[in-house]
Amino acid sequence: MKTDIEGRKDIELLVTTFYDKVVKDKKLACIFNDLAAVNFSYHLPVMYDFWENIILRTGAYEGNPMHLHRHLHHLTPLNEVHFRQWNKLFVHTVDELFEGKNARIAKERALSISAILQEKVLANKNT
Repeated sequence: MKTDIEGRKDIELLVTTFYDKVVKDKKLACIFNDLAAVNFSYHLPVMYDFWENIILRTGAYEGNPMHLHRHLHHLTPLNEVHFRQWNKLFVHTVDELFEGKNARIAKERALSISAILQEKVLANKNT
């Protein structure tokens, strides 16, 4: 029986499991492994804070995701396929690991954030 997302350890499990899939995914791996050369020892703790704040409202994250994704788009152009695949992997990972109110919130907020990022980043292809 799955449990809900209840604290930092659950967030860390979700984020780590998700990024383990991302770096192996044919559509997304090149963004994280090759073109942008993401430093995961830095990136993962930031993502733990981000998702802990998004799901559990802890106030743990301070940053500008829009600015970061525009910069990433400048390094390696993102497209709708990237966003769709990210959404698919994230939702699948949540469903694989958790169920409950916070799991639903995680999926809803992830899709909402992704839609906003996609709209803003792809609309500004020259930024």
